Amino acid sequence: MKIAKTLGQAVAAATLGMSLAAGTMAGEVNIGFTGPLSGGAALYGENTLSGLRMAAEEINAAGGFDLNGEKTTINLVSLDDRYSPAQAATNAKRLKQESNVPAIFIPHSGGVFALQDFNEKDNFLIMAYTSVPTVTEKGNSLTVRIPPTFDGYVRAFTDYALENLGTTLGMAGATHEYAKIWGSMIEKEWTSKGGKVVANNPMDYNKSADFFTGVSRIIAEDPEVMFVGGASEPTGLVVQQARQMGFQGGFIVMDQAKIDEVASVAGGLDMVEGAVGVVPLSVYETEPAQDFIKRYKAEYGKTPGSEAAYNYLALHGLVEAMDATESTDPKVIRAAIGKALKNMPTSKNPYEVTDVTEKGGFVTDTTLAVVKDGKIVQVDID
Repeated sequence: MKIAKTLGQAVAAATLGMSLAAGTMAGEVNIGFTGPLSGGAALYGENTLSGLRMAAEEINAAGGFDLNGEKTTINLVSLDDRYSPAQAATNAKRLKQESNVPAIFIPHSGGVFALQDFNEKDNFLIMAYTSVPTVTEKGNSLTVRIPPTFDGYVRAFTDYALENLGTTLGMAGATHEYAKIWGSMIEKEWTSKGGKVVANNPMDYNKSADFFTGVSRIIAEDPEVMFVGGASEPTGLVVQQARQMGFQGGFIVMDQAKIDEVASVAGGLDMVEGAVGVVPLSVYETEPAQDFIKRYKAEYGKTPGSEAAYNYLALHGLVEAMDATESTDPKVIRAAIGKALKNMPTSKNPYEVTDVTEKGGFVTDTTLAVVKDGKIVQVDID
């Protein structure tokens, strides 16, 4: 088993040292990444980057792909933006100017929106790992949204929680742009279906590890359900501290956080009893998912989350599109990526995504999982 590298340091530093100084080498295409590799969301960013790195290593080990009659490899160039939209925009400019990347992967909506201000003009494809619906509704012709939109989660999580957990909700989500949009949508959905929001106190999940003050304000209003969510690690701390202060209700977990990862930080599945969230990859029983989990564990020594799996398949899909068209033109790649996903081997596609909407979103199913009696259980959605 290989020892997992600290991606935010070893991988980023190595790729930057070679790539930014030299630009694109003959027989090599640079692919960009900007995301949080330090701060409270560093684990989230590193999980995303690990899927890209695994895909790039597989592609290169297989000899690369065809480009103008020449076998071409992938060079992943990663930059830390500390979850800052402004820094993400600066990084994207640098990646385009110095490394001539045709595509940039980015795992946060604030950064995606910042890049959409200039990516069509600068001619690069945004590979957006965010479930905010407006990312693809804005009509940006060079954006691909990788995960499913969260509006389906908002409806499904609300329906389940109101029926099974209670009707009073305390809002303890994060303060970044993605969490703000999620929070506003679930508050609207909750109240429109007869529930009551008794407290609303968003917190900065990226900068703090002590959430006792913020959580205590929520608990003081005695909610039956608590809405939480940002990256998995700080979300786990919020849940842990809520339990330590005596909260015994259920949780609605925003899709950025994964129940199994939250439980690991909080102290076990018993700490998240009654939680509602997306189905973790570890619960999937399909052959492509289980095969990816096995290979990822062998590479990194831990169970992968959806960030790794979705970005892994997205980079494979991107390269399949370049291989099929023998082009690195972002417009050509964007037009070809749907067909590329259909033709991609299932071993490269743990979520079995086979289509892209006209507006640029991967076509995937909305899933729902709950924690019952100390186990994560998938629940069918009507």
